[in-house]
Amino acid sequence: MIKAKNIHKFYNDLEVLKGVNLHIKKGEVVSIVGASGAGKTTLLQILSTLDKAASNNDYQLTINGVEIANLKDKALAKFRNEHIGFIFQFHQLLPEFSALENVCLPAFIKGTKKADAEKRAKELLNFLGLSHRYNHKPNELSGGEQQRVAVARALINNPDLIFADEPSGNLDSETAENLHSLFFKLRDEFGQTFVIVTHNEELANLADRKLVMVDGNITDEQ
Repeated sequence: MIKAKNIHKFYNDLEVLKGVNLHIKKGEVVSIVGASGAGKTTLLQILSTLDKAASNNDYQLTINGVEIANLKDKALAKFRNEHIGFIFQFHQLLPEFSALENVCLPAFIKGTKKADAEKRAKELLNFLGLSHRYNHKPNELSGGEQQRVAVARALINNPDLIFADEPSGNLDSETAENLHSLFFKLRDEFGQTFVIVTHNEELANLADRKLVMVDGNITDEQ
């Protein structure tokens, strides 16, 4: 599903990623852990195509058989919309839109008809226990409910890959545990691959594999 070779990233003179190599199989749940500043989020942003690695002769990033470096901006945006879902720590829901509208946005960008997008969004919200929250705006939802809306939004286009950056960082322990269980249920139900950056040891240890980052590189795999 993901093959990455020799990923480097610089911010001015600071080398944040120092030649990362990894291979993630379809249907895996992989956690990435490490101290703050180890490069976890930077790596996630590059793997998810939100950012670009430094150009070098040996650099390679292949997702689902597609060489990402070969895609122009428009083709890359289309690939991202159709194949990749994102779950962020702070939800990133648009406050002026309802839960249903927030979930539908990636489908609208893809060009899905409104009726089809809303049908799929309701199916996902129902699956996530939010059938009574279609028309509520983010400020009318609890933190856990907002995060589940964000999960539904990530799933609306049936992506192959879900990337999550500290998805339970702002949730209480019970809600976080429910979210963690949900990831594995989603993997089993829909077959997605999950790559999760987290400081939560419980979630990290539940993953099929745990990758440990130190000083810009993966130093251990458990």
